[in-house]
Amino acid sequence: MTPPGNGATRRPSLEEARRVALDDSLSAHPRGQIVVIGCGNLLRGDDAVGPTLVRHLWEQGVPDRVTLVDGGTAGMDVAFKMRGAERVVIVDAAATGAEPGTIYRVPGEELEDLPALDGIHTHQFRWDHALSFGRWLLADEYPADIVVYLIEVASTAPGAPLTHAVASAMDAVGAMIRESWDAT
Repeated sequence: MTPPGNGATRRPSLEEARRVALDDSLSAHPRGQIVVIGCGNLLRGDDAVGPTLVRHLWEQGVPDRVTLVDGGTAGMDVAFKMRGAERVVIVDAAATGAEPGTIYRVPGEELEDLPALDGIHTHQFRWDHALSFGRWLLADEYPADIVVYLIEVASTAPGAPLTHAVASAMDAVGAMIRESWDAT
């Protein structure tokens, strides 16, 4: 955006910001692409389950039509990583109070409006915000099929490894994701 002549900067409209954000055609995935995004903090015990699963899948090998993404804790990036994909799988930790290792499989459209985007800043922006933000931002390039796997944590102690219950659940989710690749 070019600032006005008096030295003040002009704030771009939402539509201008959207157009600029999507200007890089190289960030879009090829048609038919499956994107698996593992979210979480590698330094916080069971919260590392998403990025750890992405690493395990990488070590096992993935089909050409699959892209693996370590989504870390940067929710805003998740919206951009979904761009143009046919299917997106998000894996993250959950802390609902259920039995550690409990697996939740939730269709993405059930989470698009939770929580509201109003009033948040980038440090509060998580993958769940990325779903509703991505629907607006990506428009026609928003994935048709999104599924979220949440794995109930036992411990998020700094520096701790995955607990046995969460590691077992992660392996089960990995198997489910692989089965879905073979089905397509």
